[in-house]
Amino acid sequence: MRPAQRAKAISICNDKLAKKGDGVGLSFYAFFANKNDDPELLMEAAEWWIMTHKLDHFEKAIKVRDLIASGA
Repeated sequence: MRPAQRAKAISICNDKLAKKGDGVGLSFYAFFANKNDDPELLMEAAEWWIMTHKLDHFEKAIKVRDLIASGA
């Protein structure tokens, strides 16, 4: 995942956690607008989520944030 996308994803996870608590879940779609304006970046995130880490469609935001922050 690109460094800018990592920072954005961590920020989104932190925002969701602050608003809804540690039990909140999200999918990688949470990192994108509701339109496909950068398909290459969307596919990179999908590959990181699905192929690299074998995550379910919805995962706990805290788990995702910690994975991203670790550089995994």
